[in-house]
Amino acid sequence: MRRALCQNDQMLPEIAWGDAKVYVAGHNGLVGSAIVRALKNAGVGEIVGWRSSELDLRDRQAAFDAIHQAKPDIVIDAAAKVGGIMANSTYPVEFLRDNILLQTNIMDAAHAADIDRLLFLGSSCIYPRHASQPISESSLMTGPLEPTNQAYAMAKIAGIYYIEAHRTEYGRHWISAMPTNLYGPGDNFDLETSHVLPAFIHRFHDAKISGTPSVTVWGTGSPRREFLHVDDLADACLLLLNTYDSPETINVGLGDDMPIRELAETVAAVVGFTGTIEWDSSKPDGMPRKLLDTRRINELGWKPQISLREGLESTYAWYLNNYA
Repeated sequence: MRRALCQNDQMLPEIAWGDAKVYVAGHNGLVGSAIVRALKNAGVGEIVGWRSSELDLRDRQAAFDAIHQAKPDIVIDAAAKVGGIMANSTYPVEFLRDNILLQTNIMDAAHAADIDRLLFLGSSCIYPRHASQPISESSLMTGPLEPTNQAYAMAKIAGIYYIEAHRTEYGRHWISAMPTNLYGPGDNFDLETSHVLPAFIHRFHDAKISGTPSVTVWGTGSPRREFLHVDDLADACLLLLNTYDSPETINVGLGDDMPIRELAETVAAVVGFTGTIEWDSSKPDGMPRKLLDTRRINELGWKPQISLREGLESTYAWYLNNYA
């Protein structure tokens, strides 16, 4: 496997996963659970994680105590307060405050415990609303953000620069990655707080079961989005920890997108909903397009392996077995 080049031009040692102890913050969430699966497949020595009921990462002292006692070799920060347009628009204070607390406490505790390898996961919503498409990493902070998720984006931008600050001031081999829209087993299907794809699964399934002839969804259906299966992201995370060592964040995406209208029709077909999809254009669309430029991570040897149709079918099967 190719090794990463450090700031001092020395080769960063490749991780021996069998000997590694890894703390996955948010290990029960959509992203964290996928990373746990990937680590187990890699034969990792030990995985550490706490449920939110066991450890509130917003509690600074609790975060310090837990990470100090666990003494992991690597930290992967997949913990976040997340949600769709409705949740972000309704609770901007909570989205900004909680995410800043989570990530800052994790990073400060990791530094205090002298942990030299850390991966921080953000979101493609960090980029300007009208960024040139596909969006390259250099677009960061070059224009206004999308108002409907500005609070969440600001917290994640702060995390990126906090990673860079630790690299500059302390020489840490910490990195950040920005995934595109994610989906897969373990997703949040709550209609009040979920993202668009799991919300479609939930609503079309309910309509199919109840025999409802039509489903009305927000917006015009014209914005374009890309959707990456979370297991593909997890594989990218392990590769990045071994092959990437730069203060600049790196995009992780599918490299292709589709209109939300087409996504809705595809999800409806997978679910088996045969009714009418109606669009409420009085509701916000969000960002008109959000396609990531993935050339940098592709050059490291990573490409997604799971097609959207395949991923939707397995996600719907998980929904039926675990949520519906």
